[in-house]
Amino acid sequence: MLRPDSIYNDSPAEQYQFPKQYFSRAKTAEGDWIVYLEPTKVPNTRGYFGIARIQTIIPDPKASEMFLAIVEPGSYLDFAHPVPFNNQKGPIERGLLNEQGRLSGRAQSAVRPISPADFLRIIEKGLAQSAPILPRLEETAPVPGLAEIQETPAFEIERQRIQQLTSRTVRDRTFRQIVLRAYDERCAITGLKFINGGGRAEVNAAHIRPVERDGPDTVQNGIALSGTAHWMFDRGLISLTNDLEILISRQVNDIDSVKSFINNDGKAIPPLFPRNRPHPHFLNWHREHCFKS
Repeated sequence: MLRPDSIYNDSPAEQYQFPKQYFSRAKTAEGDWIVYLEPTKVPNTRGYFGIARIQTIIPDPKASEMFLAIVEPGSYLDFAHPVPFNNQKGPIERGLLNEQGRLSGRAQSAVRPISPADFLRIIEKGLAQSAPILPRLEETAPVPGLAEIQETPAFEIERQRIQQLTSRTVRDRTFRQIVLRAYDERCAITGLKFINGGGRAEVNAAHIRPVERDGPDTVQNGIALSGTAHWMFDRGLISLTNDLEILISRQVNDIDSVKSFINNDGKAIPPLFPRNRPHPHFLNWHREHCFKS
């Protein structure tokens, strides 16, 4: 469970800090996938909003009685469609219901185990339309004569879905969805919003820290850029300050032309919601390792 205003030293794509009381539960997640949840009390909560695989769990070297769950680089993925905690049938996590069918106290635990069935149900909804739909674990009426043929073992569904979570094609498609939606399909550098005849936005979802340099597939490591702006950003000819001021490299051979197509105020357009704003951690990386100052 992760609040956007968390007092802990959390970065969903990199680490999750938690107190000693949760150690035994968290330890079982080493080498396995987890799902992140924003509490229902958070205003405009996203519910279940992303997944990651835990590489290891270590004592926090900077805080006694605290631990860090270290996220495997490149494993984090924002959901294309955040999943509400409840639907018309009640909690998505069916394992939170007690014998009377009521929500149990386990729902208040910031770190808790989740059943494979609940996990698959959540990611199926979270990644809907961004990946081929696998057989669901929901209870449905069997089709006469086809039940045996169409029945897929739960372990096989889980294996296929995990393969999809690590597929670059699926992750790129999902990353594009979340970044373009965050910026209303508008280039942050030029302010332009072009939609082609097929209804597709002519803007790219760019990673600030590239995937091949351990950049995660999180909206805070993404920015919507037009083709030219994307080309310049990847080659370090433009970059951004933490306040989103546009930096132009001295190696640009025609600075006046660049200034003519960027936003008039010299600043990148922020995403629609502050929580999706580029994280300073990734902007710092781009300036230090990519930008040709």
